[in-house]
Amino acid sequence: MAVTLFVIITITFLLMNLLPGTPYQDQSRLTAIQVQMLNEKYGLNKPLGERYLNYLANILRGDFGISLQFSDQKVSVLLKTRLGPSVRLGLQAVIFGALAGISLGTIAAMKHNTWIDTFCSLFAILGRSAPNFVAAVLLQFVFAITLKLLPIGLWNEGFRSTILPSLALSISPMADSARFIRAELIEVLGSDYIELARAKGMGEFRLVLTHGLRNALIPFLTIIGPMTVSLMTGSLVVENIFAVPGIGEQFTKSILSNDYATIMAVTILFSALLVTVIFLMDFLYQIIDPRVRVGGDR
Repeated sequence: MAVTLFVIITITFLLMNLLPGTPYQDQSRLTAIQVQMLNEKYGLNKPLGERYLNYLANILRGDFGISLQFSDQKVSVLLKTRLGPSVRLGLQAVIFGALAGISLGTIAAMKHNTWIDTFCSLFAILGRSAPNFVAAVLLQFVFAITLKLLPIGLWNEGFRSTILPSLALSISPMADSARFIRAELIEVLGSDYIELARAKGMGEFRLVLTHGLRNALIPFLTIIGPMTVSLMTGSLVVENIFAVPGIGEQFTKSILSNDYATIMAVTILFSALLVTVIFLMDFLYQIIDPRVRVGGDR
């Protein structure tokens, strides 16, 4: 994990220094002398190696620098205020998408080669193919403009304002969950131990829940972990469509304004969450399937 984060920080830092332009607002109005003075103030005139070592030292102290886009505001404070909305939407989207996807995938596997299976599979394909911003616009048109049941993009509406963006973000995890659960459950239900359980008179519903679904969750965890991190750290387009004050919206603005410190901080945050979730997935594998435990065959 430490090596992975170190490589990501290094590559991202080098890429930031290859971006054209400067992170200063109203750059066209600044003279060369003013740009030089600003570079001296923020340490951008120092050699690349020195700036890199200083940045690594600051990260170890929890200092991600200051944002030049928001009047010298600390990046850590800026992201702290925007992390909450993104995490809330991401968790709601993953929970709803995973539960709905597992249900659809299980029904499709139990009704294999029937019209129900075809319908669930078609829904999964459409959900995976359609971008979430298309779903966001459709949800706004149907539930906000036509039916006037939910706000179109007012974040101060409380839970009601999170429903539409959460549904838009849940389309992809729902489709992926349904597709993986269906494929794995069909394979599991054809195993010898499942046939033995059927021969003993175990009901199909109980058989799927107690034996089949547990083994089918392994590949599901493989995709749902990174997907959770991706949704929690903000969707660039969906947050802009619904005017959500989250990390995704801030990341987009930072890229457009070359706000180096904020871009670096968001990248490090996403990477740290991702490697942590992958690390935790290894423990969940052992809980769900004891066969993967180290030394379990001794």
